[in-house]
Amino acid sequence: MKAIVWTAYGSPEVLQLREVEKPVPKDNEVLIQIHATTVTKGDTETRSLKLPLFLGLPMRIYVGLNKPKRITIPGQELAGDIESVGKDVTLFKAGDQVFGSPGFGMGAYAEYICLPEKSEGTALAIMPANATYEEAACITLGGREALHFLRKGNIQRGERILINGAGGSIGTFAIQLAKYFGAEVTGVDSGEKLEMLHSIGADEVIDYTQEDFTKSGVTYDAIFDVVGNISLSSGQRSLRENGRYLLANPRVSQIVGGLWTSMTSSKKVVMQTADATPEDLVFLSELIEAGEIKSVIDRTYPMEQIPEAHRYVEKGHKKGNVVITLDPQILHS
Repeated sequence: MKAIVWTAYGSPEVLQLREVEKPVPKDNEVLIQIHATTVTKGDTETRSLKLPLFLGLPMRIYVGLNKPKRITIPGQELAGDIESVGKDVTLFKAGDQVFGSPGFGMGAYAEYICLPEKSEGTALAIMPANATYEEAACITLGGREALHFLRKGNIQRGERILINGAGGSIGTFAIQLAKYFGAEVTGVDSGEKLEMLHSIGADEVIDYTQEDFTKSGVTYDAIFDVVGNISLSSGQRSLRENGRYLLANPRVSQIVGGLWTSMTSSKKVVMQTADATPEDLVFLSELIEAGEIKSVIDRTYPMEQIPEAHRYVEKGHKKGNVVITLDPQILHS
């Protein structure tokens, strides 16, 4: 089978299209033919190991000191068809259309992957009936993270929430989920994304290149900082008493400051990341089938252009998601 192999830490060119052995499912595993996957900011940071030291060093130790060894095929999201199942599998059958995440072990940049039907760190669910493979492939990471933080932030009907970095994979789902929960939503991102943010439900939008929301005097019940590009002290000026500050990608200084804030004030800082669970995927799938939320797709690339897709994502201008198609002829079925 064809797969994108992670040959070294570095530029997008370290991702090379190669022939590798097709996996065989174990008794508790399903074999999935992957039709679509994604490229996220996290994928580009992992590829190059441009991560904070407290994240990058443990990952290098685990994956391989000089080059990737334990994990050689990247990719964290997928959608496809189950081709066969192990003898102990009870939740899925051959022919099922599924989406999900292989977890920390990655491996979605390939034509096939074997995953346990249920395991900590991985998650699979039946695709929404009204979603394409491209749309389903986007749900797991962005949708899961957005759902996790909004739940941790206990977003209530009638509250005001600001989402900083609203135009990416997490932010676009966060806008729609916050609206579903009944909140009034302000989205912050660059000017070229503002029309899209309005189109998916944002009540107000702010172009961060033209306006600093932390200096406006407007306050919110919750702030969801997806990108972590503002200081915690500045952001908290726009947070009401008993407000919640949600940090998806905190820096070390924000982690320390967040713990102190949560201990010494009425404001709560939430920084825990989410694990994919089948239950969360089913919840998101049901919302998509009901027309409450949808995947926002900026660009699609064929498998052989994954390095180019990584270069585009690294620029930081994507609107929603960037999708990789492995079998374009059947993607819209």
